[in-house]
Amino acid sequence: MTRRSPSLLAQSALFRMMPIAFVAVAALAVSARAEPITLFAAASLKGALDEAAQSYEEGYGQEIRISYAGSSVLARQITLGAPADLFISANEGWMDVVEDSGHIVPGTRVDLLGNTLVVIAPTATSGPENLDDLAGFLGDRKIAIGLVGAVPAGIYGKAALEHLGQWDAVSPLAAQTDSVRAALALVALNQTPLGVVYGSDAKAEPRVRIVATLAPDSHPPIVYPAAVVADRNKDTASAFLRWLSQPLATDIFRRHGFTPMAGS
Repeated sequence: MTRRSPSLLAQSALFRMMPIAFVAVAALAVSARAEPITLFAAASLKGALDEAAQSYEEGYGQEIRISYAGSSVLARQITLGAPADLFISANEGWMDVVEDSGHIVPGTRVDLLGNTLVVIAPTATSGPENLDDLAGFLGDRKIAIGLVGAVPAGIYGKAALEHLGQWDAVSPLAAQTDSVRAALALVALNQTPLGVVYGSDAKAEPRVRIVATLAPDSHPPIVYPAAVVADRNKDTASAFLRWLSQPLATDIFRRHGFTPMAGS
């Protein structure tokens, strides 16, 4: 009877186990690829980012789950431990809050997009001839604007109206909302005769028209910073963030009225 040495027996057992090991490794790899990326994004990005995420999912088989809200709300949720993999803010201040709290991966922050700020009115109504007397035009009616102490579009809007010398007169008439899309909806539904939103918002909503584009030097630069959130799916989130600066994604953002700032 032929006796196998202990080393040969061990090798034989190892070879028999290898297929099982390979299956286990492959299963783990598939599981890792299939784990969704959770993205917290400013409400104004919805149309463009929905399209970009769908394109990425179709091209790479990676599910993207997006939670939209005002940047201030999202930033606070992340600092409290909400399960986000990636954060795109509508201004630098709220990204600073998340970064200062230690919740983003160092070196991943990038200025992704820019935008414009506009005054809108319902499509079927007449707007003011100019912005010299907004309070006179409004009378006892309201102007929709994001929360001026928290929502980025509201912060930018207040600065622009102050630059025009209109804020003191208009502030009592401000219908402040918890996101720029909520302000957009008030005008689209003809609940307010005017609103201050991003140019991309106006482009996305056929029920409104642009009355005036506010000069870039009348408010702080509109910047959408993005960063990977720490202690989550860093590799997959980083890959998606890099893709958002590539031509296919930047073309989508341009069509929706944004100005790509990274990688283009």
